[in-house]
Amino acid sequence: MFGFNEEQFAWFGLTIGIGAFMLYMLFIIGQLAWESKAGKFGTFVIFLGLAFGMLGFVAKGVIQWWMDS
Repeated sequence: MFGFNEEQFAWFGLTIGIGAFMLYMLFIIGQLAWESKAGKFGTFVIFLGLAFGMLGFVAKGVIQWWMDS
């Protein structure tokens, strides 16, 4: 597709695509905290609860990069 093989397409989707989706999810969580007037601690709790899973995905990428180099 568009001159890319399957490996290049999968790499693009897993790095750029999911990274962009994660940034959009952070924007949505921030908007939720802003509209609910959660305050500093409430915003921290919202981000901790809703964005904690993204930390594992980022850590996996960093560990893979570190192990390859």
